[in-house]
Amino acid sequence: MTVEDRRGTNGASPGLTISGKPMSSPLHDVRGLSRQMVGHFVRTVAPCGTLPGDAISGDVTMVTRVCLEVAVHMLDGRDVGTHLRRLGDTAAGWAREGVPIDTIHHSVHEGFKIGMDLVMSQATPSDYESLVGGARRIVEILDQMTTAISTAYVKELRAVVSEHHTAVHTLTSALLGGHSNSTMARECGIAIADSYTVLAVAIAPHPDESNPALDGKVVARRKLRRVQAALADRCGERALSLLSVDGGTVLVPADAMADEELDALAAALAAAAHTGVTATVVRAETARIPAAAEQAHELLDMVQRLEAVPGLYRFDELALEYQLTRPGPGREFLGALLEPLDDHPELLETLRIHIANNLNRRRTSRLLHVHTNTVDYRLKRIAQLTGFDPTQPSGLWYLRSALVALTYRAG
Repeated sequence: MTVEDRRGTNGASPGLTISGKPMSSPLHDVRGLSRQMVGHFVRTVAPCGTLPGDAISGDVTMVTRVCLEVAVHMLDGRDVGTHLRRLGDTAAGWAREGVPIDTIHHSVHEGFKIGMDLVMSQATPSDYESLVGGARRIVEILDQMTTAISTAYVKELRAVVSEHHTAVHTLTSALLGGHSNSTMARECGIAIADSYTVLAVAIAPHPDESNPALDGKVVARRKLRRVQAALADRCGERALSLLSVDGGTVLVPADAMADEELDALAAALAAAAHTGVTATVVRAETARIPAAAEQAHELLDMVQRLEAVPGLYRFDELALEYQLTRPGPGREFLGALLEPLDDHPELLETLRIHIANNLNRRRTSRLLHVHTNTVDYRLKRIAQLTGFDPTQPSGLWYLRSALVALTYRAG
């Protein structure tokens, strides 16, 4: 039901009286009373004291006067549609200017306290029924005011947020495309940094996304919102991102976060997602962002091919493996080292899982649903068939490199 529906077709109701006089009488000096109320707001409503002087003397005073006019008209049983639209227009402007909505509501309620004291001060014991009717009307007045203000404020705020997100996405796309745009950056209120930490991010599906009793798309979108909120909490508005429910790219100014803080960031994103998050990181000057992003996503693809555990992976940790992904005779040679396992898929699976889990025998056995002795036996068979022992550093190096090469050779 709309505000107009609750008011009726013309917004009018019977006028109310106290002691034979209109209940609105103490409020008729709208201009003088509004100045008195605004002074009270500045002294008692903490956020009001921080507003600019022209806002206090302008918008705040004007809105206070409009609120008083709404109260007088409704107590007298007159239509208030025009006044409520003025309230809504002002609330929309405040949303765009960033005036906190709690400041607005605190001020409205403080004004109501003053107005009620003035109205009730003229009542006598014989005015009981009038006071009951007046209390109901006052609740109705407050309802219509707060509804008009909140509806307009939220609608405008959503528009502002949408505009900001669109501008940020456009700026991020421009940087990833090698087209830094200072004008667009100023419109977003975000300065373009000299260099960035480029993160390629993969977000695993949340378990509930595959639950047939739930809407998987809703679960995925909620997961994405939590991740975006965690990113904003850690990095503020300086971080730029293009993220979907399964991952994307994040640009963090290099001076905004130290290298050792990146692991905590990845962990925070995973905690927010309630599922695994895998990320690779490459640092680059702003002009090199496109190449860095491509390299970061190539690294991420390699980490995922190796089925590595979720976490943060840096280029210097994977430089050798990354080089092995490049086409050439070296990759062909390494990929061929695992051909003896072609007829033993369980051995290849064991090797892949064992390396992905950092050689943890118990975790490997748990994932394969076999005993640890079985894992040990299979590792020995791999050594016998390939000539490289996965329990020895030199053999493990060749086998890990062969796994990297194999995934790209097969592709």
